[in-house]
Amino acid sequence: MKRVLVTGGAGFIGGHLVKRLLLDGFGVVVLDDLSTGQLSKIPSKATFVQGSVLDRELVDATIANVDACIHLAAIASVLRCNGELVSSHQVNTTGFLRVVEAISRVNRDVQLLYASSAAVYGANESCPLHEELKTDPISPYGVDKMSCELHARAAYEVYGISSFGFRFFNVYGPGQDPSSPYSGVITKFTEMIKRGENLSIFGDGEQTRDFVFVGDIVDCLVAALRQGTTGAKILNVCTGEKVSINELARIITEIFETDPNVEYKAAMAGEVRHSVGDPSRLMAKLGCGASTSLREGLRSFLK
Repeated sequence: MKRVLVTGGAGFIGGHLVKRLLLDGFGVVVLDDLSTGQLSKIPSKATFVQGSVLDRELVDATIANVDACIHLAAIASVLRCNGELVSSHQVNTTGFLRVVEAISRVNRDVQLLYASSAAVYGANESCPLHEELKTDPISPYGVDKMSCELHARAAYEVYGISSFGFRFFNVYGPGQDPSSPYSGVITKFTEMIKRGENLSIFGDGEQTRDFVFVGDIVDCLVAALRQGTTGAKILNVCTGEKVSINELARIITEIFETDPNVEYKAAMAGEVRHSVGDPSRLMAKLGCGASTSLREGLRSFLK
């Protein structure tokens, strides 16, 4: 039985992943500082280690006793990264390097999977976005994730550490924290409707996104864990379907059978106008993809 370390395992995606790994018979160790994660998301069958991915001794000790690491720990908010450049960079980039360094020193047999982001494409206006395109991040968060991909490539060349990097597009699903100022737009819209408030949309609402159900993210991570890899692979995790924020608002209001007013606000700095991915490499490499439609995914947990 593989023993898997999940950094950030008390977070939104991490919590879903840990439950699935345990159901599939893996041993699971969770490393999380609980700065944004929640202890309630960690099942009792998982071994919980509270601490930071920046703690060299702790990361070394944890990596030494596992077969694989799925690195999800990050400051995943574009807004927060914009306002806290150094501290977010430390978690997002230095934290990743701590994991790589630990593998290189204490356990080179560890299989490494990590979360990258569609934010690495940035200002690239091609559509759909595929893995061979030029990366052109326009936000500090995107730059941090691009740095992780480059370091993963260097880790393979220098230390022989193989990895899968996953460019997550807009992930949604049950368990996102609605109280956080950095929650995804779906969570924000849902909470506004429940409180009887107007929906707030930044910009004109015609910016498009590729929304991926969290269950599909977990399926792809588990498939990659089972398959293994050689080299430093990069894969989009996306549906290939673009949805505007205005359309998203319409779908959510239909599900709730309500018709709130919409307030349009100034566009956010550093926001990408259009982002939709090409999932063909994911399907070819892992034999799975993000197949849950937006309506189906939303209906599975809303209301």
